[in-house]
Amino acid sequence: MAALADALGDGAPVLPLPPGTEPSDVEALLDAPLPAETALVIRTSGSTGVPKAVALSASSLLASARFTHEALGGPGGWLVTLPSHLISGAQMLVRSVVSGIDPVFLDGHFDPASLVHTAERMSAERRYVSLVPVQFSRLLDLAEQDPDAADTLRRFDAVLVGGQAVSLELRRRAHDLGVALRRSYGMTETSGGCVYDGVEIGDTRVRIRGGEVQLAGSTLALGYVDAPEAIADRFIEECGRDGEMTRWYRTGDAGELLGGMLTVTGRLDRVLVSGGVNVSLDRIEEVAREQRGWESAIALATPHPEWGQRPTLVIETVADAVPFDDVQAAIRDRLGPAAVPEWANEMAEIPRLLGGKPDLIAVEAWVQQLRQSFREIRDAETGSRRTDAHTVHREDHA
Repeated sequence: MAALADALGDGAPVLPLPPGTEPSDVEALLDAPLPAETALVIRTSGSTGVPKAVALSASSLLASARFTHEALGGPGGWLVTLPSHLISGAQMLVRSVVSGIDPVFLDGHFDPASLVHTAERMSAERRYVSLVPVQFSRLLDLAEQDPDAADTLRRFDAVLVGGQAVSLELRRRAHDLGVALRRSYGMTETSGGCVYDGVEIGDTRVRIRGGEVQLAGSTLALGYVDAPEAIADRFIEECGRDGEMTRWYRTGDAGELLGGMLTVTGRLDRVLVSGGVNVSLDRIEEVAREQRGWESAIALATPHPEWGQRPTLVIETVADAVPFDDVQAAIRDRLGPAAVPEWANEMAEIPRLLGGKPDLIAVEAWVQQLRQSFREIRDAETGSRRTDAHTVHREDHA
């Protein structure tokens, strides 16, 4: 906290690292030149690719914190539940520096009961917490069974949930419990959340170009430390009608602006083509996660000899999940036949990154390994049948 406060006051830049990081892991990053005004270097989560190191200025971070407090009704105390080497966790610390209220830290790994116990010790007049959907879902599970836990959860003036789409089912459950859910959208390149419940905060601007969500405003990052070639692709400048230059960040997310409200529909790079039809894997996940027991569903693209690609689902094992046929029917009704997954695989526990997002790279590697083992078994059985047939033919000939 002291180092961060110093960095926000024009001191030395800070690079928070996850536990267990070896000096050799960041040697190149430490030697890389930093953009002027850098206060904080944060790596992206890397849920779908190689993480990038993002340089953020003190002015962007402080603007984000001020905009958040304005949107939520004023400064307050933050319960820190996410790692500080990710922007979601670091921004809670920045907000605490701005408010002058010491944050409260959740000890150890996330546990709903531990969070409730820690929240009961918070003394700030206004209380905030930021979570990812899987954490929020587990917290609601506890609150629905424990009235005291529900009361503690209701005492938060805002529960920010971001990092992934928040399903309609989660929103309904939060509403039924009277929880002050606020859906947050943003990324490391925007200093954290910059759109709450579909509406921009502060001076954030949103536009859609070619189906892509693009963001502008004072919270934008300076650029990438370890991927300078990506800066020109992701950060673009355009002259507006007023003759002023505006810097925009290309998010890579697909979205729509309806009535001035932003709806993010998925990643542009998470689209498969099945029989000539474009299908969004994120939309498949959205529909699947609305079904009981399928809240953890992950959609992946797999090769198909006839259709080119077909979707498949991976879920954590749940005892009372609705049948796969029902999930397929729901997806067919909402998204059409090309989006219907042909099969689903169960994992005891889906691998996740430290911030709580599913590790899509690890899940995809597991599916590929599983498919390879099926192929080997099939090939072995085919070879065995051929051997048996050859033996029978020789015996008949004899």
